[in-house]
Amino acid sequence: MRSKILSNEAAINKCKELAALVNLHTDGKGNGAHATAINPLVFTRECDPPAAIQGVSEPLLVIVVQGEKEVLLKEEGYRYGVAQYLVVSVDMPLSGCVVEATPSQPYLGFKLKLDSAQLCEIIAQTNLNISKKESVRGWFISDADPPLIDCAIRLTKLLETPQDISFLAPMIIREIYYRLLMGEQSEAVRQIATSGSNMQRIAEAIKRLKADFAKPLRVEDLAEQANMSASSFHRHFKAVTSMSPLQYQKQLRLLKARQMMLAKDVDATQTAYKVGYESTSQFSREYARMFGAPPIRDIERLRIEAVA
Repeated sequence: MRSKILSNEAAINKCKELAALVNLHTDGKGNGAHATAINPLVFTRECDPPAAIQGVSEPLLVIVVQGEKEVLLKEEGYRYGVAQYLVVSVDMPLSGCVVEATPSQPYLGFKLKLDSAQLCEIIAQTNLNISKKESVRGWFISDADPPLIDCAIRLTKLLETPQDISFLAPMIIREIYYRLLMGEQSEAVRQIATSGSNMQRIAEAIKRLKADFAKPLRVEDLAEQANMSASSFHRHFKAVTSMSPLQYQKQLRLLKARQMMLAKDVDATQTAYKVGYESTSQFSREYARMFGAPPIRDIERLRIEAVA
């Protein structure tokens, strides 16, 4: 217990160093996500807790280096703060919200997109044992240990010497992957890139769901693609995503509908049919349940907030 406390204190201290670096690269650039010269690396900065941001998250690592954030899934909230990290291992419809941020102490995040091919290569080199029988959840929150944060610091410092990025950044990113593979949530990370694992088979089914989200859902077809029975597929899908295939498709449709109405200025009736709904009243009910207001009011509110 004593060693865990000391490790946590060391991780928090290292986060202060990382926060100073992230602040240096985001100060004056406003709220939101900020790309860097290192392709998979993005910094996030929020000076005021904004409304929840909903979307489909790709596989990624997020370390909170200052402030606090909450991830929402099926109306349940999970908070994580300084020296904690979130890993999303499959495409997931998640809602994220910063809950602790001020202009003088903004929320700062270190975000790294994960590449399953690189993870697979490291797994092969290290001969790690993988369980393919039980499915694990496709996202998790854990405490970051000092070596992982040290990797994040070294990667961020490379932005000060751009000439070194092409050679050194891939090595540091590989070390970050190694740290995740050896960490307390190693099983979940390993299954991302393990051929034949239940998580990978579910991930492939999710890709098909995303591509065909507007079409009628046939669980039997997805189960056949995953080489599972319908009942087994349903069980493993829920274990990974915390929702049924139908619930997942519904969230995809509603998120896409919101994006369409914001970007293309199409009305709710047209949008409902475009994303696969046969009933506009059902679309409006489910939209309001997910976003807190009917389509017209929600889109008007979002446009006002964007201008403000």
